[in-house]
Amino acid sequence: METGNLVSFRPDIKVLDATIRDGGLVNNFAFSDEFVKDLYHANIKAGVDYMEFGYRADKSIFSVDDFGKWKFCNEEDIRSIVGDNNTDLKIAVMTDVGRTDYKNDVIPKSESVVDLIRVATYVHQIPTAIDMIEDAKNKGYEVSVNIMAVSKVNDQDITNCLEELSKSSADIIYLVDSFGAFYPEQIRSLTDKYMNVAERCGKKIGIHAHNNQQLAFASTIEALTHGASYLDATVCGMGRGAGNCFMESLLGFLKNPKYSLSPIMDLVSKHMIDMKKDYTWGYDIPYLLTGVLNSHPSTAIKFIKDGRTDYSKFQQELLDL
Repeated sequence: METGNLVSFRPDIKVLDATIRDGGLVNNFAFSDEFVKDLYHANIKAGVDYMEFGYRADKSIFSVDDFGKWKFCNEEDIRSIVGDNNTDLKIAVMTDVGRTDYKNDVIPKSESVVDLIRVATYVHQIPTAIDMIEDAKNKGYEVSVNIMAVSKVNDQDITNCLEELSKSSADIIYLVDSFGAFYPEQIRSLTDKYMNVAERCGKKIGIHAHNNQQLAFASTIEALTHGASYLDATVCGMGRGAGNCFMESLLGFLKNPKYSLSPIMDLVSKHMIDMKKDYTWGYDIPYLLTGVLNSHPSTAIKFIKDGRTDYSKFQQELLDL
């Protein structure tokens, strides 16, 4: 395990921009090509290591008329932004267990500009997730697996899940705080648990945090302090509900001279200020309550959409769930 201090940098750290994928849950993936291209070039200039373009969703389940194109991440759409991507920035897409026709829609790496396939799974879906991992690995990709909603899973089930994944071909296993429910002390303990598996089987650990309790950045740096090396963030924290770790905060914290904050600041000035006028995300009291009570943020999203402000009543509703 590599460690550092506040004035050093960790050469093993990799930063992944998830703005299009997690942010797409805010605006139904309706990003303009101009924005995606500007984000791509900003990430290159900022030294970001990976850019996640969105999901590769099954079109027999999700209608292309109901979503923007980054719900599906067609190869030609990605190439329209990056060409052959002759840069150091790697391209990622997410495949969701039960929502991706991975046998057909994940083409061989030799035919794709994508570098990393991210498999998103719940603990009870692990057997299918492992099949997806092996499929992507056999096709030539780097592969990560995001174990979602672990704040709802008992310790023994997490242990069993990690043991199964340790035997898979996944390169990276992600600790995911889906509901923004964890505190740094819990992140520390879980990261140690994940790292024990990673060090034994030669894998890396990543962290994907949500900001329900305004702890996404704190959780991210806590995890990296304990050995996590793949760090997810989004510009202005854009993501479902309360959003994610702010890319601006993360790049400002990391000491590796390859990272530069200025290109992201320029993108914020050009795009994000206006985008926040059209779409709502980020910390708010309803998301705080779902985080404190370890509940899915969908209830808070509806609460805000309905224009409600009866927070005490909402708290009681969550307690009754």
